[in-house]
Amino acid sequence: MSRTPASLLERLKHAENQDAWRRFVELYAPMIYRWASQAGLDANAAADLVQDVFLILVEKLPEFQYDGQRSFRAWLKTVTLNKWREQARQRRPGLNVAADGNLPDVESLNPADLFEETEYRRCLVHRAMQIVRADFEPATWNAWSGFVVEGRPAKEVAAALGLSVNAVYLAKGRVLGRLREELQGLME
Repeated sequence: MSRTPASLLERLKHAENQDAWRRFVELYAPMIYRWASQAGLDANAAADLVQDVFLILVEKLPEFQYDGQRSFRAWLKTVTLNKWREQARQRRPGLNVAADGNLPDVESLNPADLFEETEYRRCLVHRAMQIVRADFEPATWNAWSGFVVEGRPAKEVAAALGLSVNAVYLAKGRVLGRLREELQGLME
């Protein structure tokens, strides 16, 4: 069964939905910036890459058709990588694209290691956690964090926070549910 989730990607189809765009930028700008920095770009060049990628995304995402069978991340990688290559050519004018459209095999320009699955997920989840934290009371967030993030027993977390064990489990469910909602369609 193929279904399109009611996700952030769907909300971006409406240019007037500034909250969705703000959320998308909050989630992805730090990740793209990190990729650029890991590729050896200085702060200004990395910021330029992020801006250039988002200019493309503003144009392309309203028409983007999310397909649960395909990877949004792979598409974003391609957009970022192509923009990075374009900037690399501008920084190194002697570097030309081959007739088939591929870059020559130059080790210093190989950004393949930048897009590791683990790093992508870690960064995206970290940003989502920062964003949704404001949606919860401190006691709920601390119960979830102690139990899920720190891996402490529910009974210990409950005692430390003056909550019932059931409240810790409820906090876990609420925060994880909100994180799933925030990340729906963004992590394959």
